[in-house]
Amino acid sequence: MIEFRLDARSGVPTYLQLVQQVRQAIRLGMLEPGDQLPTVKQVVGALAINPNTVLKAYRELDHEGLVEGRRGIGTFVCEQPPGPPLEDVDELRSALRLWIVRARKAGLDNDALAALFADTVWPQAAARVA
Repeated sequence: MIEFRLDARSGVPTYLQLVQQVRQAIRLGMLEPGDQLPTVKQVVGALAINPNTVLKAYRELDHEGLVEGRRGIGTFVCEQPPGPPLEDVDELRSALRLWIVRARKAGLDNDALAALFADTVWPQAAARVA
């Protein structure tokens, strides 16, 4: 089961952080077709956020064809998520680890790494914060 992590300093809306984390988990094979997402109640309890925020994220994922809600049962990863699967995940993870080692040697701490990553992946969010 996926464990969501929120970054209040990222400038990315909470519901989009949830959407991005589910997308990533599906692409990396951490969530597979048929897997159930945490219930709204579970997410609200773990993250202390508004239930409507979770519902908005799940509706967005449903609209994208990544998950489907089953009334009274839960929200599940679709059998055939759209788009190509991410290949060579282990190779990419190794490259990322090497990048992190280089960043640490350059003096970056966790906050600086996260800021650099967020600025690179979501430059429009960083521009809003500045």
